[in-house]
Amino acid sequence: MQDLKTTIIQTELVWEDIESNLAGFDDKIDAVMDDTHLIVLPEMFTTGFSMNPAGLAQNMQGSAVKWMIEKSRQKNADIIGSIIARQDGKFFNRLIWTNPRGQIFTYDKRHLFRMAGEEKVYHAGHQNITVELCGWKIRPFICYDLRFPVWTRNIENQYDAAIFIANWPERRSGHWKLLLQARAVENQCYVIGVNRVGTDGNGHHYSGDSSIIDPLGNIIFQKQNKTITYTTELSWETLKNARKSFPVWMDADNDLMGFK
Repeated sequence: MQDLKTTIIQTELVWEDIESNLAGFDDKIDAVMDDTHLIVLPEMFTTGFSMNPAGLAQNMQGSAVKWMIEKSRQKNADIIGSIIARQDGKFFNRLIWTNPRGQIFTYDKRHLFRMAGEEKVYHAGHQNITVELCGWKIRPFICYDLRFPVWTRNIENQYDAAIFIANWPERRSGHWKLLLQARAVENQCYVIGVNRVGTDGNGHHYSGDSSIIDPLGNIIFQKQNKTITYTTELSWETLKNARKSFPVWMDADNDLMGFK
C-alpha cells in the first residue's frame, strides 16, 4: 500500500464573502508545488462560521462546488472542505469531497454547535461516509463532531484516517489539541485536523493549531496562529505496525446496545 500525500491549508477567511475566499484558496492551491493526493480546507471555507445562510447558501451546482471540481481536476488531487448548502429548502453545514474524475461525496455535519445556535439554523446529517483514496479508507468529520467518540468510533478498522475540518475558537484550543490526539489513539488511525486562523465577523479569534497525528498519538505537525500550507506523507507502514504490535482494536466493544 502506498503512503498518502496530504496537504493542509490553514488560513484566515473573509467573512461571508464566497468569491473572495474562493480566489484566496485558488492562489494557495496553485502555489502547492509538491505532488499531493489530498488537499484539506477548513470548515465553511467560503464564508467563515456564519449563522446567516439565507444569502450565502448554495446548491450543488453553485460556484463553490464547481470551483472544487475544477481545482481537483487541475491539481490531480482530491479536495475537501465544507460550505453552507441548500437542499429542499433546508440549510446544511455540508462537507464536499471532490476528486479529479469529477466525483462528489458529501457529509452533512452530525453534531450542530448549540452554543452558537447552529441547530436552530441548520439541519443535522445522520450518516457517516468513508471515501477510498490510494487504497486508504478515510472518514471526514466537521468541527464539533470531534467531541463525540461514539460517532467517530473506528469499529474493526473501518477507516485508516479521520479528518476533522473546523472553525474552532482559540479559547478552547486546548480541547481541540487534546481531542485530536485522543481520537488518533483510541481509533488507532491517523488524524488530520484543519482549522482556520484570524478573527471572524462575530469577533471570535481562531489560533489554527491544525494538526497531523499518527496512530500512536504522536504529533507529526501542528501550527498555531499562522497562515500555512503544509504537505506530508502518511505512512502505511506506521499504521500497519501500530495495529499489529498493539492490537487494541481486537478487544473493542463492537456493539454498544444495552450499555447504560
